[in-house]
Parts: sequence; structure tokens; C-alpha cells
Amino acid sequence: MAGQGTPATALLARRRIAHRTHPYDVSPDAPNYGALVAVALGVPAERVFKSLVTEVDGALAVAVVPVDGALAVAVVPVAGELDLKALAAALSGKRATMADRTVAERATGYVRGGISPLGQRKRLPTVLDESALRHDTVYVSAGRRGLQVELSPRDLVDLTGAATAPIAAA
Repeated sequence: MAGQGTPATALLARRRIAHRTHPYDVSPDAPNYGALVAVALGVPAERVFKSLVTEVDGALAVAVVPVDGALAVAVVPVAGELDLKALAAALSGKRATMADRTVAERATGYVRGGISPLGQRKRLPTVLDESALRHDTVYVSAGRRGLQVELSPRDLVDLTGAATAPIAAA
């Protein structure tokens, strides 16, 4: 299903990737936002993934903002946390930190609570937690608050050029 008018959904439609959009109503300022999105969608939290923009020092990735490190996107289940050391290792970097919100929004073209790994303004190196591969479909932001897109994790990897690695904290 195409539509909903975001760069992420436009990319999916243009590439003719099988997907479904799912609207939801959860405040992005709510505590445990990701878990609440999973509840609103009626799916297990391990199938809903959040996109976190990070800076990785010493990474092999091309720096978008050449300040302290290269920007990269980590896609992890909403039920867990990002293991920054594992992310840095997955990108052959020394250390990783969360990117400043303004930097993340400027680089991706999306706002917090609606950052999608798809259709970003600047394609950033992406690492998808390997747990996604255990599911037939996963949910990620469709590029705006209140809208998720369901697609195959293999299609997500192909579209983003993502590496897969165990980057979710246990």
C-alpha cells in the first residue's frame, strides 16, 4: 500500500516494495513511547523498531557532520536499548554516542518520534539489530509521528544498505 506522503513511503512505492502503513495515536513525549506504539498497533514490541541517530568516532563511514564523528543510524527494537559499544564495533569505530536532536533531524529530514531509516535526506550508514531477521515483517517509522510502515526486514536491509549486527542491549 503506497501513500501517506512521506519520503519513506514514496521510496517504498517507487521501488515497488511490499509494505503496509499503520497509523497510531501516541504522544511522542509519552514515557516508553516505543512500547506504547507497539501496544497501539497490537503487535509484539520485538517487531517494532526505533531509528536512533548516532555519532561514531573513527568509523569507516563517511562523515556527514565532520565534528566529532560520522553520523550513523541504529535500528533496534523499541523494547530494548541501543548498545553503543556494539554499534561502534559494527561500524569499525572507536566509540558511539547519541547524536544531538537538531543534528539528527537536519541530517534525516525527519523529526524526533518520526525518524525513519528509509528516505532520509542524507543516506546514513545504518545498522539493523540482527533480531529483526527472525521476523517475517517488522515495523519502523514511516517518516512522521503517528505512522509506522510494516515491511520485510530483508527489504529494509536492501533499501538502507544496512549491516546487521547484535546492537540491542540485553
